[in-house]
Amino acid sequence: MTSSPSSPHAGLTAELSRALGGTIRVPGDKSISHRALIFGALAVGETRITGLLEGEDVLSTAETMRRLGARVTRHEDGTWSVFGVGVGGLREPAEPLDFGNSGTGARLVMGLVAGHPITATFIGDASLSRRPMGRVIKPLSEMGAHFHAREGGKMPLTLTGARRALPITYRSPVASAQVKSAILLAGLNAPGITTVIEPVPTRDHTERMLRAFGAHIGTKQGKDGLEISLAGEPELTPCPIAVPGDPSSAAFPVVAALLVPGSEIVVQGITLNPHRAGLYTTLKEMGGDIEVMNQRDEGGEPVADLRVRHSRLKGIDVPPERAASMIDEYPVLAVAAAFAEGETRMMGIHELRVKESDRIAATASGLRANGVKVHESDDGMVVEGRSGVVDGGGHVVTHMDHRIAMSFLVMGLAAQKPVTVDDASMIATSFPGFTKLMRGLGASLAGQAQ
Repeated sequence: MTSSPSSPHAGLTAELSRALGGTIRVPGDKSISHRALIFGALAVGETRITGLLEGEDVLSTAETMRRLGARVTRHEDGTWSVFGVGVGGLREPAEPLDFGNSGTGARLVMGLVAGHPITATFIGDASLSRRPMGRVIKPLSEMGAHFHAREGGKMPLTLTGARRALPITYRSPVASAQVKSAILLAGLNAPGITTVIEPVPTRDHTERMLRAFGAHIGTKQGKDGLEISLAGEPELTPCPIAVPGDPSSAAFPVVAALLVPGSEIVVQGITLNPHRAGLYTTLKEMGGDIEVMNQRDEGGEPVADLRVRHSRLKGIDVPPERAASMIDEYPVLAVAAAFAEGETRMMGIHELRVKESDRIAATASGLRANGVKVHESDDGMVVEGRSGVVDGGGHVVTHMDHRIAMSFLVMGLAAQKPVTVDDASMIATSFPGFTKLMRGLGASLAGQAQ
């Protein structure tokens, strides 16, 4: 497997490690961090945020909110303040809105801008510019927004929001919290009721936060799926937001502890929102020793600590309906499956084809480079477990995808030979300090990235 062009100092190598141990706190949840900044910008007054993820993706959203008229400030103690302009109060940005690698930030802000009579140009890095935006362009166009995009609905694109946004009822053809959230954000500045119908329920951070800020939003089960309805033109009221730890980020040290013999770690304060906890359910079904402790509610989100011990894993069939609750975790689940006994089947994950990379193809390629057999299909993959003994020794092309990079670094910590990823620089988009945190647990990582 050959490397793609990248910085000569961006590669990172993981080697067979001693037992991992310690108590850690992972960075704040990325999904909640994006939304805290966006809803803070739409409230009238000051929203205080603690625990905000200070990764590149979220910082791009913070800068975008500034360009749309909000005052966004980071304090010396690490807390943030957002002084919002109110629903309908966004100003037209003088410069393009640059989202870097963040598909979440781009799609959510498209919804935000679509409901306001302003024009904005959306740009991003090479990876984001390859990702399809048609899934949000279609419903937002029905609400009165106009788009001028590259072929295939790709960025860079220019969006002119509706002079008077139209409330719609939209049945989403894909299970996507980003599509749902974009429509609801546009619906905030539309008179009447905007409804999204989800065939499969997705993460509900947007609904929880809208309620916390004072919006009227209801959910009910309809004949075609879950119906989420929002009353437009609310006056949002600031509220303090405490961002819990990101379960998608916690996945990497958790899987590492399950795989490296003798390991025992505690991960503090992560959200176990039922729409986000699918990986942990799956790992337990595979025989993972994961103890949920100190369960509590923080800011409307269920939060807990996890104690994780090394375990012998067995392959399972992952229910396809679970995909929406763990869509970002399949690459690291595939790494866990490589060490399990027997086959692990992962289906219903076509959505991974249009993430930062084609994650099914990138994961399968990385597994093969390290001596693991995998059978790939349009909608999923089957990993043949190696019963705890993975050869390793591979050089993995990350395709500028942070989760591919971290997943195969986890593999290297328990494989017989070192595993190298060609570029680890993009890990900072979601998990700043990943290398330092993992080394603090005892992980053997060699290289300059992060």
